[in-house]
Amino acid sequence: MTKLAHQVVSKCKGIPLAIVSIGRLLFRRDKTKEELNKLRQPNWELFNNPSLEHVRNILYLSYIYLPTHLKSCFLYCSLFPEDYLMRRKRLIRLWVAEGFIERRGESTMEEVAEGYLKELVQRNMLQLVQKNSFGRMKSFRIHDIMRELAVDLCQRECFGVAYEEDKHTEYIEEKDGRRLVIHKLKKGIYQSPSNLHRLRSLIALDIGTPSSSLLPLIVGMSRYMSVLELSGLPIENVPDAIGDLFNLRHLGLRGSKVKVLPKSVEKLTNLLTLDLFGSDIQELPRGIVKLKNLRHLLAERVYDATWAEFRSASGVRIPRNLGNLTNLQTLNALDAQDESLGCLGELRQLRSFRIWNVKGIYCGRLCESLVQMQFLSVLSVNASDKNEVLQLNALPPNLKKLRLTGRLAEGTLCESLFQAVGQNLYSLHLYWSELKENPLPSLSQMSNMTDLDLTSAYTGEELIFLTGWFPNLKTLFLRDLPNLKLLEFKKNAVASLERLILINLNSMTEVPPGIEFLGHLKKLSFAGITPDFLMLLRQCSKIGRVRWQHSLRH
Repeated sequence: MTKLAHQVVSKCKGIPLAIVSIGRLLFRRDKTKEELNKLRQPNWELFNNPSLEHVRNILYLSYIYLPTHLKSCFLYCSLFPEDYLMRRKRLIRLWVAEGFIERRGESTMEEVAEGYLKELVQRNMLQLVQKNSFGRMKSFRIHDIMRELAVDLCQRECFGVAYEEDKHTEYIEEKDGRRLVIHKLKKGIYQSPSNLHRLRSLIALDIGTPSSSLLPLIVGMSRYMSVLELSGLPIENVPDAIGDLFNLRHLGLRGSKVKVLPKSVEKLTNLLTLDLFGSDIQELPRGIVKLKNLRHLLAERVYDATWAEFRSASGVRIPRNLGNLTNLQTLNALDAQDESLGCLGELRQLRSFRIWNVKGIYCGRLCESLVQMQFLSVLSVNASDKNEVLQLNALPPNLKKLRLTGRLAEGTLCESLFQAVGQNLYSLHLYWSELKENPLPSLSQMSNMTDLDLTSAYTGEELIFLTGWFPNLKTLFLRDLPNLKLLEFKKNAVASLERLILINLNSMTEVPPGIEFLGHLKKLSFAGITPDFLMLLRQCSKIGRVRWQHSLRH
């Protein structure tokens, strides 16, 4: 066995990527002489093609041993540009729409797809770039050499085509494949491409001014389209004929200039994802509630991405019978209306929910609906104005991320947050809460919290983090706390803190005592400070070991 193992390793020619890949492969195979013999045989060469580098042959072996359900997912990633950063949520939604995901027991297809992602990372087929604060995979890339191999396989198997105008002389219509990802296109598309009718998926990443003709062209010629991702393009109108794409499962118009969806969208009964985030749509057509297979509805309009303003974003109005959409897992974001609040409780599959324009009188009905959402893990509730008081006396038990914008009724932190979500909460953002009592004693009981943001949330003069508090906190964001004079960290408080961001703390006149105890700090930022405070920072030996950045008050 040892001799055979040395023969296998020798084929890697000392190349780290090849060694890691073959190691991952061996880890998953039976540790027998027969298996090692298979791996050292000369049939590694990809179709005996001498032009392929040796390392690519090793990587091809990793692909050959992939389970069938992972092969399509891996090839799909190669259709995106080199070094392209793939986001977990978006990639999973596309995989589901493409039909790559198998159902497994009671797990949702999105949960199964996330398992696929973990497998591809463990097999070294995808590189994990970033995790969120509580350890969940967030973004990925595919290694250049691995991508080259996958592109070859895509062409051989007619899986899909990636197109970039600067690198190709042939026209789009001369390309073959049922999936097309356009990396770059500036000159537009001919009006009668012969192969467009074969397309089942189109993703456009960078298209210039001719993009206004693209959507009508696709709708007119590709009736069997299942994935249409045109996010970021300056599209202003959606043709009525969109309703004829009866097989459409994913429609992405994120960041477009669309103001109104045609009534015909009600015919898209197979639609799973409707992404209108950042578009100009304020109200959806009544027929949207007929799309009973819809799983992800994203329609939030963001005005201020820094969330420094009270009204940083808004939701979309949805007509009555919203409760018909019983398969919804994501609803971001809803504009609160009397007629929509009554049926929110029917949306019991929701995992992520944002609601804007909430009035105090709505809170009772809202809480009655929220407690029925047993799977809800991400919640954002935003008051209609600064004078409204959010009386949230009941929340779902499995919340992981919570954002509240608006004044909070007295006792909300103790009664609602701690009793309802307890140790499940990882991320908490409180905006314009106007809390008079120090929130830290209540919040410190949530020992699993990794992310805490207090923006205009506290009117007191002191925030002192005591020993043992917030052992897992990684990010602390304090902004617009005008009365805060003292921020202090006792030894062994926030022991895991990596990012400390302090913005517009106008009353603070000394560098936070105990900052030298933050041994894991990687980012320290002071924004909106005076020249005098800047001088204090430069003279403070306690923060000398940490790189810090600053900006002066305007």
